Amino acid sequence: MVSRLRAFWLRISDGIAVQQLWSQFHGEARVSYRLYAKGIDLSRGEAESRLQRTKRVVNGLFWAMVSKLSPARRILFVIALLLLLWPGFDLHFGNDVEVQLPNLSIFGAIVLGILLALELADRVTLKRDLEIAKEIQTWLMPAAPPKVAGVEMAFATRPANTVAGDYYDAFLRTNADGSMLPGASLLLTVADVAGKSVPAALLMATLQASLRTLADVCTDPLDLIQRWNRYCCEQNVGGQRFTTAFLAEWEPATRQLTYVNAGHNWPVLRRVSGAIERLQTGGIPLGLLRTARYEFGQVTLAPGDLLLVFTDGLVEAENASEQEYGEARMLDTLNRYAGATANEVLRGLMTSADQFVQNAPQHDDITCLVMRMEI
Repeated sequence: MVSRLRAFWLRISDGIAVQQLWSQFHGEARVSYRLYAKGIDLSRGEAESRLQRTKRVVNGLFWAMVSKLSPARRILFVIALLLLLWPGFDLHFGNDVEVQLPNLSIFGAIVLGILLALELADRVTLKRDLEIAKEIQTWLMPAAPPKVAGVEMAFATRPANTVAGDYYDAFLRTNADGSMLPGASLLLTVADVAGKSVPAALLMATLQASLRTLADVCTDPLDLIQRWNRYCCEQNVGGQRFTTAFLAEWEPATRQLTYVNAGHNWPVLRRVSGAIERLQTGGIPLGLLRTARYEFGQVTLAPGDLLLVFTDGLVEAENASEQEYGEARMLDTLNRYAGATANEVLRGLMTSADQFVQNAPQHDDITCLVMRMEI
């Protein structure tokens, strides 16, 4: 009997420790609460008692949850609640007539079970579709950096949901016929579409395709970013899906990096001496203004210099106390890994963020690109 119970527990828990299960549940509960609490005023009014506030918040959470169901399932849910709360009655009419109305909670539980099965079926179908979308998304971004003499590169992205709105890319310039020139320049970019999950991921896919196409006809990053911005404006229906982006071109012959920062987090250039520079020259995010003008910046990278391009999901990662990881911790990690390889720096950043966040849920996509000049 004990062995059967143990096997049953391992099957439903996947062998995860109780503490980890509780942390997982706690994180999921917080995410769900934030979803349902959107639009609900949780503060207490001046003329409102604590009981009145509690009733108002509970009522708001109830309708926020019910509204996520389809109309037919809402009715099923209400019926299930009524049946669960039905206490059963004994009615007496005179001295001889007695009518018993049984407790119907078992039927309420059955209806809730049916409703749960319907919701799980939808979730499984959606999860399967998202896994396919995730696989397609991985095809759009490079699995490994291009081989460039004297340069080490590493990059990684971690979506908050199954698919991400972050985008990174690095590729060598080619001729019109697709052939590679000796000493070809390296184009690299990191972008962050406003929002998360499927809508942001779909726009990210169109941005990737447009950038690759425009890179064949644009001779410099400034022309490329301005055409890219016009394309983003055409796709930004309603004006709510703007994109921050950092675009740069590295010339191996001159060791010069020409860049444009379109409203993105300022990348960090850590010199071999330990000095920190921020690459901020550029303009507004892409997709906001078709006629926007951009400026370019230029820096010369010396052996041992390290460039970190990241999205806001890294520095805004929160722990259970809702404290942000912050740029100070990020810069401290870079200093600790001075002289390390690009891959070691990337792993160090991700590990540092994970240790800070611990079991708190991830609220935004995290993307990092590390470029290090070999000594």
